[in-house]
Amino acid sequence: MDNKIKIFEDKKIRTAWNEETEEWYFSVVDVVSVLTESVDGRKYWNKLKQRLKEEGNKTVTNCHQLKMKATDGKMRLTDVADTEQLLRIIQSIPSPKAEPFKLWLAQVGRERIEETIDPELTI
Repeated sequence: MDNKIKIFEDKKIRTAWNEETEEWYFSVVDVVSVLTESVDGRKYWNKLKQRLKEEGNKTVTNCHQLKMKATDGKMRLTDVADTEQLLRIIQSIPSPKAEPFKLWLAQVGRERIEETIDPELTI
C-alpha cells in the first residue's frame, strides 16, 4: 500500500494506492471534513455512517479500514473508501463543494492512469 497525501483546495486528503487492485483509497474522515467544513469531521462521519446504515446503504458496510498517519504522527486505522464508494458517500452530503470534489477525484484517477502508462511522469 502506497500512502500519500493529496491536496484538494489546500486541504489534505490521506490516500493509499493499492498496487494489487490498482485502486485509490481515500480517508473518508478527511473528505467529509473538507466537504462539510466541519470542525470535527469524525463526528460528522459517524453520524452519517449511522444514518446510511439505517437506510440500508451497503456502501458504508463495505468500507475498509487502513492504517494512515494521523495528525499526531502515529499510524492509526481509519475508514477508507475507493473511488466508487466515495462518490456514493459524497452524494449523501449536502455540500456545494461536492461537484468540484468529484472533478478532483477524476483528475487524481487520470494522473494515476497516465503514470501507469508513462512511469517517468512520477519523477
